[in-house]
Amino acid sequence: MFILFFLPGACRSQQAPDIRTATHGRSLLWELKHPQQPHASYILGTMHILCPEDAWFSPALRQVIQYAGKVYFEADLDDMGQMLTAMMAMVMQDGKTLRDLLSPEEYNRVEAYFKTQAPLPFNMLERFKPLLLSAMVSEQQLPCEATNGMELMIMQEIAASKKPILGLETLAHQASLFDSIPYEVQARELLKAIEDTTGSSAEVDSLLSAYRAQDLDKIERLTIQEESGLAGNLDLLLYGRNRQWVSQLDAILREGPALIAVGAAHLPGDQGVLRLLEKKGYKLRPLANEPEPNKKSL
Repeated sequence: MFILFFLPGACRSQQAPDIRTATHGRSLLWELKHPQQPHASYILGTMHILCPEDAWFSPALRQVIQYAGKVYFEADLDDMGQMLTAMMAMVMQDGKTLRDLLSPEEYNRVEAYFKTQAPLPFNMLERFKPLLLSAMVSEQQLPCEATNGMELMIMQEIAASKKPILGLETLAHQASLFDSIPYEVQARELLKAIEDTTGSSAEVDSLLSAYRAQDLDKIERLTIQEESGLAGNLDLLLYGRNRQWVSQLDAILREGPALIAVGAAHLPGDQGVLRLLEKKGYKLRPLANEPEPNKKSL
């Protein structure tokens, strides 16, 4: 769930791209139009970590990126100062480590896993909030060694044009959300993820399949299912952030055409960003978002 340059309004004089509506309404890319705004904006559902063959551009997305005056991610991924602050926020408060949260035998199992699977030394990782480590376990279930993400591809695509990339929240804020969930609960979830890598792999495969099919309804169902072990925290991790973002987007989208790229799980459902924007008066249209011909088809 969790996910650069300054030339504001550079593309505002361009005509909005003419992109056909997606068949059956399934798409990760949506057009946003408000009757009080002369321009269109767009929102893209992403996955932050993907195998390279699943991180693809469509002709429609390239048109949208060319037209948009700026791009908003969940956080500004090009701000090195923000990255450093986020690293500090990833650490558990009060000097806690995994050793404080697990039995010696459990701790040894977690240590053995990360010593063989993680690129960072375990004496650093054991200080991280356990749910962040659980996310690392999920990433390792991807069926590829090298990984990519849609955010990185978009950053590379617009680097030459120097369009601004901004964030709806900070990386440090994202990491701080996990302080509201007891570390002991997080540690149990981490242990479960490590002990059931087969189940974790199946969950990742299902989510990738839904993402390739651009099936937001299925992505929503899988997200709720995945978070079932953290009952009561969907509002903290998903829905509350959606509301906060939409309160910002209503002003952001009035400024000129923009592309909003956030985790796909934030888009669907009654409490998703799409429905919340619709309640603000935006007309939504799913766009045909097929991969370019040289890419793997959905």
